[in-house]
Amino acid sequence: MAAVIKKVGVIGAGQMGNGIAHVAALAGFDVVLNDVSADRLKSGMATINGNLARQVSKKAVTEDDRAKAIARIKLAEKLDDLADCDLVIETAVEKEEVKRKIFHELCAVLKPEAIVASDTSSISITRLAAATDRPERFIGIHFMNPVPLMELVELIRGIATDDATFETAKEFVGKLGKQVAVSEDFPAFIVNRILLPMINEAIYTLYEGVGNVEAIDAAMKLGAHHPMGPLELADFIGLDTCLSIMQVLHEGLADSKYRPCPLLVKYVEAGWLGRKTQRGFYDYRGAKPVPTR
Repeated sequence: MAAVIKKVGVIGAGQMGNGIAHVAALAGFDVVLNDVSADRLKSGMATINGNLARQVSKKAVTEDDRAKAIARIKLAEKLDDLADCDLVIETAVEKEEVKRKIFHELCAVLKPEAIVASDTSSISITRLAAATDRPERFIGIHFMNPVPLMELVELIRGIATDDATFETAKEFVGKLGKQVAVSEDFPAFIVNRILLPMINEAIYTLYEGVGNVEAIDAAMKLGAHHPMGPLELADFIGLDTCLSIMQVLHEGLADSKYRPCPLLVKYVEAGWLGRKTQRGFYDYRGAKPVPTR
């Protein structure tokens, strides 16, 4: 039987974490938003408030809905404050060693019956579960970005994930108004297994001089009706995240077709990570984004 989820912990107040906190609070769940940085917590709450205000202006939610959602979110700088959560979702950087360390520390304070989930976009759920004291109550809940707008959530079971955990996670996602796609525990799951190689190929197309940034993005927007060009989308996702996912695919599937483009590696090494650093395949420091190639 599915467990009852009333209080949700979210680890990480960045783009994904504040988005998950937003939709969970709006759906009526009590939320504890955790981050080691007080500034990131403050910034995350400002983003949530701004996004909710935008929904109010579009009449997607009422002002009363917004106020109640904000009131349901509590901020926490310590993992101890997640101790009584029924479900905790980790949204840390896409590095396995960082996530494993978080889970090890989290499980020491979490109540035994709580479910632990990762929002990882590519890393093995089975391996992450092995870093916890509850692999049967561990699951991948992969939200799409931006969380308040995107309808899909991928659910990924590890080898030990039990049926009750899966049903609880599925019910929770349904209460958020999202649709579930169930993926097997293979590198990058479904969406990123398809999407990131396409982005990587677009970067190769730029690297090899087939087209410039504007031409490549225009070609896919006008020729394939993509809402964003692949290089614009890479900047939105974060080039460091794109590289991490491609590395997981390359290492996990041992196929040269997943080799990260050297130009992607170079941009990440330069600290040009896309929108979040104001530079990527576009330069965002002016009034209008300008291609960097």
